[in-house]
Amino acid sequence: MNHSPAALVKNPVSNALDSIGDGIANGKKRMRPAMLHFAKVHRMASEHIGELKKWVTELARAGSEGETVRLNRAVELIAKNFGVRPHEVAILGFSPDERSLRFLAPDNLRPIGEIPMSSISSLAVRTARERRPDVVNHFSMVPHASVFEGVRVDEHWPEPIQKIMSAPLLLGSQVVGVLQISRKASEAAEAGPDFTAAQLRELGVICEALAPCVMLWKTV
Repeated sequence: MNHSPAALVKNPVSNALDSIGDGIANGKKRMRPAMLHFAKVHRMASEHIGELKKWVTELARAGSEGETVRLNRAVELIAKNFGVRPHEVAILGFSPDERSLRFLAPDNLRPIGEIPMSSISSLAVRTARERRPDVVNHFSMVPHASVFEGVRVDEHWPEPIQKIMSAPLLLGSQVVGVLQISRKASEAAEAGPDFTAAQLRELGVICEALAPCVMLWKTV
Protein backbone atom coordinates (compact mmCIF):
# COMPACT_ATOMS: atom_id res chain seq x y z
CA MET A 1 0.00 0.00 0.00
CA ASN A 2 1.48 3.29 -1.14
CA HIS A 3 -0.68 5.55 0.99
CA SER A 4 -0.53 6.27 4.70
CA PRO A 5 -3.67 4.91 6.44
CA ALA A 6 -4.02 8.08 8.48
CA ALA A 7 -3.83 10.19 5.33
CA LEU A 8 -6.42 7.98 3.64
CA VAL A 9 -8.81 8.66 6.50
CA LYS A 10 -8.26 12.37 6.84
CA ASN A 11 -8.75 13.87 3.40
CA PRO A 12 -11.46 11.77 1.68
CA VAL A 13 -13.56 11.56 4.82
CA SER A 14 -13.37 15.27 5.61
CA ASN A 15 -14.23 16.22 2.05
CA ALA A 16 -17.17 13.82 1.86
CA LEU A 17 -18.68 14.67 5.22
CA ASP A 18 -18.08 18.42 5.16
CA SER A 19 -20.12 18.64 1.95
CA ILE A 20 -23.18 16.93 3.44
CA GLY A 21 -24.54 20.03 5.18
CA ASP A 22 -24.31 22.10 2.00
CA GLY A 23 -25.94 19.34 -0.02
CA ILE A 24 -28.86 19.08 2.37
CA ALA A 25 -29.29 22.86 2.53
CA ASN A 26 -29.28 23.20 -1.26
CA GLY A 27 -31.70 20.30 -1.56
CA LYS A 28 -34.17 21.93 0.82
CA LYS A 29 -34.26 25.07 -1.32
CA ARG A 30 -35.52 22.98 -4.22
CA MET A 31 -38.01 20.94 -2.17
CA ARG A 32 -41.61 20.75 -3.26
CA PRO A 33 -44.32 20.65 -0.58
CA ALA A 34 -44.76 16.91 -1.14
CA MET A 35 -41.14 16.35 -0.13
CA LEU A 36 -41.17 18.31 3.13
CA HIS A 37 -41.71 15.15 5.18
CA PHE A 38 -38.15 14.17 4.28
CA ALA A 39 -36.69 17.21 6.08
CA LYS A 40 -36.67 15.55 9.50
CA VAL A 41 -34.95 12.48 8.06
CA HIS A 42 -32.25 14.65 6.50
CA ARG A 43 -31.65 16.45 9.80
CA MET A 44 -31.28 13.12 11.60
CA ALA A 45 -28.87 11.91 8.92
CA SER A 46 -26.74 15.02 9.31
CA GLU A 47 -26.54 14.49 13.09
CA HIS A 48 -25.56 10.82 12.83
CA ILE A 49 -23.04 11.45 10.06
CA GLY A 50 -21.56 14.24 12.16
CA GLU A 51 -21.02 11.71 14.94
CA LEU A 52 -19.52 9.32 12.41
CA LYS A 53 -17.07 12.04 11.39
CA LYS A 54 -15.92 12.37 15.01
CA TRP A 55 -15.47 8.62 15.19
CA VAL A 56 -13.33 8.67 12.03
CA THR A 57 -11.07 11.34 13.53
CA GLU A 58 -10.60 9.32 16.71
CA LEU A 59 -9.84 6.19 14.70
CA ALA A 60 -7.13 7.93 12.71
CA ARG A 61 -5.54 9.27 15.89
CA ALA A 62 -5.76 6.13 17.98
CA GLY A 63 -4.40 3.69 15.40
CA SER A 64 -4.99 0.01 15.98
CA GLU A 65 -6.04 0.16 19.65
CA GLY A 66 -9.65 -0.87 20.23
CA GLU A 67 -10.57 -1.33 16.58
CA THR A 68 -13.57 -3.56 17.26
CA VAL A 69 -15.20 -1.13 19.67
CA ARG A 70 -14.84 1.74 17.26
CA LEU A 71 -16.18 -0.27 14.35
CA ASN A 72 -19.19 -1.20 16.46
CA ARG A 73 -19.75 2.50 17.18
CA ALA A 74 -19.93 3.16 13.45
CA VAL A 75 -22.49 0.36 13.11
CA GLU A 76 -24.62 1.92 15.86
CA LEU A 77 -24.61 5.33 14.14
CA ILE A 78 -25.44 3.85 10.74
CA ALA A 79 -28.25 1.76 12.26
CA LYS A 80 -29.77 4.85 13.91
CA ASN A 81 -29.57 6.74 10.64
CA PHE A 82 -31.68 4.19 8.77
CA GLY A 83 -33.92 3.12 11.64
CA VAL A 84 -32.68 -0.47 11.73
CA ARG A 85 -31.16 -2.63 14.46
CA PRO A 86 -27.34 -2.79 14.77
CA HIS A 87 -27.24 -6.46 13.71
CA GLU A 88 -28.98 -5.42 10.47
CA VAL A 89 -25.88 -3.46 9.45
CA ALA A 90 -23.08 -5.44 7.81
CA ILE A 91 -19.62 -4.17 6.88
CA LEU A 92 -17.51 -6.42 4.69
CA GLY A 93 -13.89 -6.07 3.62
CA PHE A 94 -11.58 -8.13 1.47
CA SER A 95 -9.43 -11.00 2.69
CA PRO A 96 -5.65 -10.40 2.42
CA ASP A 97 -5.53 -12.15 -0.97
CA GLU A 98 -8.68 -10.27 -2.11
CA ARG A 99 -10.25 -13.53 -3.27
CA SER A 100 -13.13 -13.32 -0.83
CA LEU A 101 -15.17 -10.94 1.30
CA ARG A 102 -15.17 -11.28 5.08
CA PHE A 103 -17.39 -9.71 7.71
CA LEU A 104 -15.88 -6.91 9.77
CA ALA A 105 -19.24 -6.38 11.49
CA PRO A 106 -21.36 -7.75 13.10
CA ASP A 107 -18.78 -9.28 15.42
CA ASN A 108 -20.53 -12.66 15.55
CA LEU A 109 -20.11 -13.16 11.81
CA ARG A 110 -16.39 -12.36 11.73
CA PRO A 111 -15.17 -15.88 12.61
CA ILE A 112 -17.88 -17.75 10.68
CA GLY A 113 -16.31 -17.71 7.25
CA GLU A 114 -15.79 -15.80 4.05
CA ILE A 115 -17.70 -15.28 0.81
CA PRO A 116 -15.62 -16.20 -2.24
CA MET A 117 -15.55 -13.59 -4.98
CA SER A 118 -16.44 -16.38 -7.38
CA SER A 119 -19.91 -16.69 -5.82
CA ILE A 120 -22.79 -16.16 -8.24
CA SER A 121 -25.49 -16.02 -5.54
CA SER A 122 -24.05 -13.40 -3.16
CA LEU A 123 -25.40 -9.85 -3.37
CA ALA A 124 -22.31 -8.55 -1.56
CA VAL A 125 -20.02 -10.10 -4.17
CA ARG A 126 -22.14 -8.72 -7.00
CA THR A 127 -22.04 -5.27 -5.40
CA ALA A 128 -18.24 -5.38 -5.16
CA ARG A 129 -17.82 -6.81 -8.64
CA GLU A 130 -20.21 -4.42 -10.41
CA ARG A 131 -19.23 -1.44 -8.23
CA ARG A 132 -22.78 -0.12 -7.99
CA PRO A 133 -25.37 0.21 -5.21
CA ASP A 134 -28.57 -1.80 -5.22
CA VAL A 135 -31.82 -2.04 -3.25
CA VAL A 136 -33.99 -5.16 -3.10
CA ASN A 137 -37.26 -4.86 -1.19
CA HIS A 138 -38.31 -8.46 -1.89
CA PHE A 139 -35.00 -10.07 -1.00
CA SER A 140 -36.47 -13.19 0.61
CA MET A 141 -38.02 -14.08 -2.76
CA VAL A 142 -34.72 -13.75 -4.65
CA PRO A 143 -32.34 -16.75 -4.75
CA HIS A 144 -29.27 -15.79 -2.73
CA ALA A 145 -26.60 -17.14 -0.40
CA SER A 146 -28.34 -17.36 2.96
CA VAL A 147 -25.91 -19.30 5.15
CA PHE A 148 -25.03 -16.24 7.24
CA GLU A 149 -28.69 -15.46 7.91
CA GLY A 150 -28.85 -18.61 10.02
CA VAL A 151 -26.24 -17.37 12.50
CA ARG A 152 -27.53 -16.02 15.80
CA VAL A 153 -26.31 -12.45 16.41
CA ASP A 154 -26.09 -11.41 20.07
CA GLU A 155 -29.45 -12.12 21.70
CA HIS A 156 -31.33 -12.09 18.41
CA TRP A 157 -32.56 -15.38 16.96
CA PRO A 158 -31.86 -15.84 13.24
CA GLU A 159 -34.33 -14.12 10.94
CA PRO A 160 -34.32 -14.01 7.13
CA ILE A 161 -33.48 -10.78 5.38
CA GLN A 162 -36.62 -9.34 3.80
CA LYS A 163 -35.30 -6.01 2.46
CA ILE A 164 -31.75 -4.90 1.81
CA MET A 165 -29.57 -2.08 0.47
CA SER A 166 -26.06 -2.89 -0.67
CA ALA A 167 -23.37 -0.41 -1.74
CA PRO A 168 -19.65 -0.63 -2.56
CA LEU A 169 -17.07 1.03 -0.34
CA LEU A 170 -14.94 2.92 -2.83
CA LEU A 171 -11.63 4.61 -2.11
CA GLY A 172 -11.03 6.55 -5.28
CA SER A 173 -11.45 3.93 -8.00
CA GLN A 174 -10.63 1.02 -5.70
CA VAL A 175 -13.31 -1.17 -4.11
CA VAL A 176 -12.30 -1.88 -0.50
CA GLY A 177 -15.49 -3.49 0.78
CA VAL A 178 -19.28 -3.47 0.91
CA LEU A 179 -21.81 -1.89 3.27
CA GLN A 180 -25.25 -3.49 3.61
CA ILE A 181 -28.35 -2.36 5.48
CA SER A 182 -31.17 -4.85 5.90
CA ARG A 183 -34.55 -5.35 7.50
CA LYS A 184 -34.96 -8.82 9.00
CA ALA A 185 -38.22 -10.47 10.00
CA SER A 186 -39.95 -13.83 9.91
CA GLU A 187 -42.41 -12.50 7.33
CA ALA A 188 -42.11 -9.71 4.76
CA ALA A 189 -45.12 -7.92 6.23
CA GLU A 190 -43.30 -7.59 9.56
CA ALA A 191 -40.10 -6.12 8.13
CA GLY A 192 -41.10 -2.47 8.08
CA PRO A 193 -41.12 0.03 5.21
CA ASP A 194 -39.34 -0.42 1.89
CA PHE A 195 -35.96 1.19 1.42
CA THR A 196 -36.13 4.17 -0.92
CA ALA A 197 -33.97 5.59 -3.70
CA ALA A 198 -33.22 8.57 -1.44
CA GLN A 199 -31.93 6.25 1.29
CA LEU A 200 -29.77 4.44 -1.25
CA ARG A 201 -28.18 7.76 -2.22
CA GLU A 202 -27.66 8.53 1.47
CA LEU A 203 -25.97 5.15 1.88
CA GLY A 204 -23.56 6.16 -0.86
CA VAL A 205 -22.54 9.27 1.11
CA ILE A 206 -21.92 7.16 4.20
CA CYS A 207 -19.86 4.72 2.13
CA GLU A 208 -17.59 7.58 1.07
CA ALA A 209 -16.93 8.31 4.73
CA LEU A 210 -16.52 4.69 5.79
CA ALA A 211 -14.27 3.43 2.99
CA PRO A 212 -11.01 4.94 4.32
CA CYS A 213 -11.81 3.47 7.75
CA VAL A 214 -12.18 -0.02 6.29
CA MET A 215 -8.83 0.41 4.57
CA LEU A 216 -7.28 1.55 7.84
CA TRP A 217 -8.80 -1.44 9.68
CA LYS A 218 -7.21 -3.70 7.07
CA THR A 219 -3.76 -2.16 7.24
CA VAL A 220 -3.25 -1.91 11.02
